[in-house]
Amino acid sequence: MDTLLIAADSALRTLFARPRAGEPSPARSLPAVDLSVEQRRLSSALMRVNHVGEVCAQGLYMAQSCVTRAPQLRSDLLAAAREETDHLAWTRERLDALGSRPSLLNPLWFAGAFAIGLVAARVSDQASLGFVVETERQVSAHLQGHLRRLPEADLPSRAIVDRMQRDEERHAAQAQAAGALPLPPPARWLMKAAAKIMTTTAHHI
Repeated sequence: MDTLLIAADSALRTLFARPRAGEPSPARSLPAVDLSVEQRRLSSALMRVNHVGEVCAQGLYMAQSCVTRAPQLRSDLLAAAREETDHLAWTRERLDALGSRPSLLNPLWFAGAFAIGLVAARVSDQASLGFVVETERQVSAHLQGHLRRLPEADLPSRAIVDRMQRDEERHAAQAQAAGALPLPPPARWLMKAAAKIMTTTAHHI
């Protein structure tokens, strides 16, 4: 019952409340930029995908923190979730500034990530951490690809994505140091396939 209540609260806050960052957005100190229609459309699509990634991160970390019985691991997972809340707020702010919106399928993405997090965490804490490592590595590579695709003139979006990538790499390193087990190749392949479906869909919807 407690797990269900925590899941419901996390879902409501992630999907329907305005996220509040504990740290100001890296874009806040940068001046507004004048983008062409095509540049704005591209930046909006990429930042929507990044926002979906942060919705998924909330589902993943909350599910894992609900299952683990190790106090230190639970504390670490919740700390990572708080940092991901910053990312959630930053990407939402940037979408607003671009005149765009989040993905209409965010409830589906959150539910899927929460379910996967529960399954991974019930195997073992080490397997759960292995899932975190692989997820963060794939997200980091995905963000690096976005840095190559974002318009050079869109300095605010680029600043946000650059900071997010560095944070994701740190999360992966922390999970690895905490005793993560490597995921088998089929699991990594399935994760990449699922991520491809999510990013392609969120780019448009």
